[in-house]
Amino acid sequence: MERVIAGTVQKYFEAEDVQLICGDAFQILRKIKPECVDMIFADPPYFLSNDGITCQGGKMVSVNKGDWDKLGKEKIADVGEKHKFNRKWIRLCKRVLKADGSIWISGTLHNIYSIGMALEQEGFKIINNITWQKTNPPPNLACRCFTHSTETILWAQKNEKRAKHFFAYELMKEINNGKQMKDVWTGSLTKPSEKKEGKHPTQKPEYLLERIVLASTKAGQTVLDPFCGSGTTGVAARRFERQFIGIDNCEEYLEITKRRLEKVLEERRN
Repeated sequence: MERVIAGTVQKYFEAEDVQLICGDAFQILRKIKPECVDMIFADPPYFLSNDGITCQGGKMVSVNKGDWDKLGKEKIADVGEKHKFNRKWIRLCKRVLKADGSIWISGTLHNIYSIGMALEQEGFKIINNITWQKTNPPPNLACRCFTHSTETILWAQKNEKRAKHFFAYELMKEINNGKQMKDVWTGSLTKPSEKKEGKHPTQKPEYLLERIVLASTKAGQTVLDPFCGSGTTGVAARRFERQFIGIDNCEEYLEITKRRLEKVLEERRN
């Protein structure tokens, strides 16, 4: 894999077009060469850890995800601070993205409106607003509002006249039985079989990232995930012969990513 990171960083794992880096995404992104990444997928903190409850596997559990889902000492981040956080990491991502590259960002009502505004403020052009409709969402225990069954994924380009973003239109049409693919994607939550190497509270299903990778990149191109969590982006990227750079500040989650990627790499060798 081409060396794209300047200076010394702590490589957690490196093998066959994969680099996993342990550290703060804000610091690591500054060390990556400008305009060297073809696509970014980001699943940033949602800031929804507020000591509430939800249902998981038929049991009542806390909605708290971890310290990484909180901003500062407060459990509920100040709106201004949340937006400042989002603008900062999006600005750093724009720097490393190629002129014809694009970025995908997933979120819920807790952060997606700030992210949409931050993208426009940082000079991105939003291409699509994807609605991921979950077929098996957890029930609403409070019974004071509708069941939360969707997430939003924003797809945006750098908005530069010198280059157009890549979109595998024909492939997406083929996958959709010969019809234009719409911006509502329906599917289940992450399967238990995809969590064998360890659990992450916001792990995305593989089918979702596979579609994103195939829609916006070509084989051999570089995919970056600045909050890679349990590594679903990397699994999809390597499964379809894309290079992958993953950043996370939690070694526990990087270990899950490493184990998952080792399985994919072994499958490719065989």
